[in-house]
Amino acid sequence: MLRIRSAAMALAAAAAGSLLLLPSPAQAAGSVHIYKVYYDSPGSDRGGNSSLNAEYVQIKNSTRSAFQMKGFKLKDSAGHTYTFPSYRISAGKTVKVHTGKGTKSAGHLYQGRKWYVWNNTKDKARLYKPSGKLHDSCAYNSSRRDYKMC
Repeated sequence: MLRIRSAAMALAAAAAGSLLLLPSPAQAAGSVHIYKVYYDSPGSDRGGNSSLNAEYVQIKNSTRSAFQMKGFKLKDSAGHTYTFPSYRISAGKTVKVHTGKGTKSAGHLYQGRKWYVWNNTKDKARLYKPSGKLHDSCAYNSSRRDYKMC
């Protein structure tokens, strides 16, 4: 009887230990999501292009394959909208969507705006699918930091 109990306890302990090592389905699948909102660019807000481009939203692809962003929309609470062009985020990579003007390159897209989008104290970044359905969002409410990790 003692051997049966010991074997059963060892089996139960091994099973419990292996359950702790398994990733959850969400971790295994990954996602494409808003990773960071850098809402208060360094220095005074005078509207220079370098200052505008220091304000950005970073999107991360934590899946195991490339993801096409074409047609996705990024919006703030005031309704400023950026529609993604054809752009593939490689697996495990990020893209920064800068507010100002620039040339699309690996890891960088530009809204082409002449003034700031993201409020310095409170706002909400929303990422919409091409269908119009909300895909992800990230809100912040602080003037103590210049960015929010989502």
